[in-house]
Amino acid sequence: MSQAPLPDVAAEPLGHGLKQRHLTMLGLGGVIGAGLFVGSGAGIAVAGPGIVVSYLLAGALAMLVMRMLGEMSAALPASGSFSVHAERAMGRWAGFSVGWLYWFLLVVVLAVEATGAANIAHGWVPGVPQWGWVLVFMLVFTASNLAAVRNFGEFEFWFAALKVGAIVLFLVLSTLAIFGLLPDTEPVGLANLTGQGGFLPHGWAGVVSGVLAVVFAFGGLEVVTIAAAESDDPARSVARAVRSAVWRILFFYIGSMLVIVTLLPWSAITPGQSPYVAVLDSLGIPGAGQIMNIVVFVALLSALNANLYGSSRMIFSLAERGEAPRALLKVSGGGVPRPAVFASVAFGFVSVVLNLLWPDTIFLYMLNAVGAVLLFVWALIAVSQLRLRRRLERDMPERLTLRMWAFPYLTWTALAGIAAVLVLMLADDSARPQVLWSTGATVAVLAVAWLRELRGRRA
Repeated sequence: MSQAPLPDVAAEPLGHGLKQRHLTMLGLGGVIGAGLFVGSGAGIAVAGPGIVVSYLLAGALAMLVMRMLGEMSAALPASGSFSVHAERAMGRWAGFSVGWLYWFLLVVVLAVEATGAANIAHGWVPGVPQWGWVLVFMLVFTASNLAAVRNFGEFEFWFAALKVGAIVLFLVLSTLAIFGLLPDTEPVGLANLTGQGGFLPHGWAGVVSGVLAVVFAFGGLEVVTIAAAESDDPARSVARAVRSAVWRILFFYIGSMLVIVTLLPWSAITPGQSPYVAVLDSLGIPGAGQIMNIVVFVALLSALNANLYGSSRMIFSLAERGEAPRALLKVSGGGVPRPAVFASVAFGFVSVVLNLLWPDTIFLYMLNAVGAVLLFVWALIAVSQLRLRRRLERDMPERLTLRMWAFPYLTWTALAGIAAVLVLMLADDSARPQVLWSTGATVAVLAVAWLRELRGRRA
């Protein structure tokens, strides 16, 4: 099995316009999206107040993965991030496979976000058809990503600031209400945590179902390690961004769930509807539904922007290593890989059209095909870290400025957790198709990687 040598850190041909504040807010805002604001309702419905434990478990897994990724990215920063790490750790086949799988994941999810944002905008302005809004969003963010990378950073900074600000305000208002410090409120005590069947109304099986419902909401943290390569000091920037992001995100997620299930009976939360709206309505906040609609709208556009950025940099990195067409290597004077942006947005447009025309057939198959890919990517990150850590300790110990906790025990723990989630998904009727289709997509990509390896050996 061939391994790429550990190189000196080379200057990226891309721009270096991202500042530390951009990366910090990208790390914070990257996972604060519709999955939290709306999707958390499904988790509460199956776990009750135990959703707090579900988020603790899923968040701990995501935090371990990010710490591993942060260690490798601080030591060996690259625009391809974990795809480059996988190649250095296991060989070209691994870098090729994880890079293309992640690119496919991002451009399919991009279509979901564009369609979701268009659906909200169409409700505000019915005169503009949904496809018209999709076109507007795709054009705006394509233009943003074609300009200097600083523009992307500024977009994401303010998008993330709004989302973080909304959650902080929500936590403050909810905490005041819990203690009866808002007008017309009384202290709520622990009745909603211990009533309605207790803290674990569906037992530990409910907690497990909650983990399956919420674990994918933590996807998106990876983009900060891709973006760090376009900062002035990639190694230091990614280390600081990872350190600050993981703890604050756990606070926002778990804090939100705790105040929601303390203020409201868990049985009053309707899956598919935002529990945040339900809390704000109970507090008598006027226009709570519209306020949250605006926040979700911004969250969707933020994710669309970040995924277009991440997908373009991933495919550019693949082209750099000869794993994608070399035509994608052209970089503008401002350091933007414009052909890579166009390639990603082109497939994004195709996905959007499929979503609009056949949401329950072709597009559903595409969604299932990427449903569990994030877990496969996380697993490869863990395996890469296991292999690279030993080599870094031997050859370049000075590069280990950010270290994985309790190595290698917590790395193996994370791998076991990922395997457990996949097994639980296979046992769940609704999640099983995602694992099977995603496994099929992964096997197909691995087969292409294997054929390329064979051809390379014969050449």
